[in-house]
Amino acid sequence: MDFRERLFELRRQAGLSQEELANLLGVTRQAVQKWEAGASRPDMDNLLSLADYFKVSLDYLATGKEASPPPAATIVNNYYDGHPERWHYEYKSKRTLFGMPLVHINLGRNSWARGIIAIGSIATGIVAFGGVTFGLFTLGAVSVGLLLALGAVSLGAVSIGAVAVGLLAWGGVALGWLAVGGVSLGVYAAGGASVASRVAVGGAAAAQQLAIGVDAEGAQTILVPLEGLKDAALMEAHTAIDAACQGAPGFVARLLKFFVWAEMS
Repeated sequence: MDFRERLFELRRQAGLSQEELANLLGVTRQAVQKWEAGASRPDMDNLLSLADYFKVSLDYLATGKEASPPPAATIVNNYYDGHPERWHYEYKSKRTLFGMPLVHINLGRNSWARGIIAIGSIATGIVAFGGVTFGLFTLGAVSVGLLLALGAVSLGAVSIGAVAVGLLAWGGVALGWLAVGGVSLGVYAAGGASVASRVAVGGAAAAQQLAIGVDAEGAQTILVPLEGLKDAALMEAHTAIDAACQGAPGFVARLLKFFVWAEMS
């Protein structure tokens, strides 16, 4: 890699246009264009300015003797303004993917992290952690994940939280195709109080098709006595669940039967 290629790569990594770099150095855009085209080279003053701005050694910039420029420094900002608690910390990796940093950490007041892995008060990424998070896999106080969401309030294909909404939802209050929780609502539901269109299992259970519970209401009901379901009664409940879950993935019936066995026998 020669000088013009090194300069182009450093400028690209910094996200600068030729005109923006020229303005920083106090030269014309045509001068930067000629440097990158190999038509001319900057004088010593401009070389020093370039090395200082990109945080590389003059040897690396001029001759390429070093293997690579040093990694970008962690950015640490502290804002006081008479309020010591108003601090801000940010780190952004130099490596990128699809135009986003591989890792972006942005913590503090009104901060937003955006990266493949994002950590922040507000975080958006493939994997996101923070107060409010959006991504494929998320963990946060308020969590929205396309595949997996975990948080106090969570929304995702698989959702786990105090309040969980998802295709598969597990939480204090759970709403989903398959919902398990203190209060659960779904096509299939299990919990303290459960309401379902097909199968509901819980202390109080209501379903259009099969309801199993201490207090149960449905087209087919199995009432659970105080001493729980035993032997033949437990087998009857399991058989009824298998029949009501026909057409559903096998894990649905297994989970509901496990709930009956663990909580009602």
